[in-house]
Amino acid sequence: MKKTAILIIAFVTFSCTNAQKTEFSKKALTETLLTTAGKQISFKNILKNQKGKTTVIEVWASWCGDCVKAMPKMKELQKNNKNVSFVFLSMDKTADKWKDGIQKHELQGDHYMANDGMKGVFGQAIDLDWVPRYIIIDKTGKVVLYRAIETDFAVINETLKQVQ
Repeated sequence: MKKTAILIIAFVTFSCTNAQKTEFSKKALTETLLTTAGKQISFKNILKNQKGKTTVIEVWASWCGDCVKAMPKMKELQKNNKNVSFVFLSMDKTADKWKDGIQKHELQGDHYMANDGMKGVFGQAIDLDWVPRYIIIDKTGKVVLYRAIETDFAVINETLKQVQ
């Protein structure tokens, strides 16, 4: 019964969202993001640093109420998946707000910030229409879940169980 419910949730989620892609566009891969050290790094190199690891990417912003509301679920996800790497991509407008958000919410993982916000080039390149947004990449670098939002934690958990 539990598996049937998860399958139904997955079907409804996937049928009501953008198509699930298995890789990022060339545009997304070539875009650069800001590191906490103030340097620029390409998204391609961020992903390269995750090679061989199951990775959850959370696209978020400190100003986002739904992002803050989902933080306890994210922390639980991290606690229950110690062998999974977590990458946080911020859509904040300033580095100060972004860094304050990391500290305030005690986010553990790798942190980067888009240079031009949610509706900028990077956001468009990953088809960003909502935050928080979750993306899961398997150990081979394949995107196994391209679009999930804060109400999709059952799907996120099930996907992580399948790829670990």
